[in-house]
Amino acid sequence: MFVQRLKALLQRFREDTRGSITVETVIALPLLFWAAAASYDFHEIHRYKSAREKATFTVADMISREQLPITDNYMDRTRQVFNDMVGDGENNQIRVSVVEYNATDDIYELQWSETRGTGDLEPLADEDVRNAHDTLPILTDGQQIILVEAFSTFNSLFSVGLSIPVDIETRIFTAPRFVPQVSYQAVLGQG
Repeated sequence: MFVQRLKALLQRFREDTRGSITVETVIALPLLFWAAAASYDFHEIHRYKSAREKATFTVADMISREQLPITDNYMDRTRQVFNDMVGDGENNQIRVSVVEYNATDDIYELQWSETRGTGDLEPLADEDVRNAHDTLPILTDGQQIILVEAFSTFNSLFSVGLSIPVDIETRIFTAPRFVPQVSYQAVLGQG
C-alpha cells in the first residue's frame, strides 16, 4: 500500500506543471547571464589583442623606415604612439631590438635592445638571441631584423572562466627598409 501511494504521489508530481516556468527560469537565467558575460569578455580580449597587434605592426613599420639613428626621445615617443593607438590607458610595455645574423658562426648577434614602460620586460641580452634559431627567422649573413615586442595585461570585467589577469604578448619581425641597418644613439641624461 505504501508503495502504491508513493507511486501515485510521484506520478501526480511528474504530471503537475504548476511552477515549471519558475523552475526553468531559475535554471536558465544564470546560464543566460553567464553566456552574455562570456561573449562580452571573449569579444573584449580579442579586441584588446587585435589593437595591440596593429599597434605593434605600426611601431615596427615606423622603425623600419627610419634612416637616422633611433634616440631615447624617439623610443619614448614610440611608446606614446603605441598607447595612443590602443587607446585604453592601460599599462603597456614595448621592447625594440635589432638582431643581426652571423653565418660564419651560425649565431644571432644583438645590435641593441631598448624597453619602454613599466613591467617585467627587460632589454634583450646577447645570450637571449645568440642561439635562438627556433624563435628568430632565417636570415642571410649580415642581415638585420627589427624585433618589436609588446606586453600588456588584460583584466576581465566578469569572471567567466578566464584566468585573470590575462597576459597579452605580441611579437613582430621586420627588416629595415631604406637603410641596411637601424642604429641606436643613446642621449646622455635621458632614458
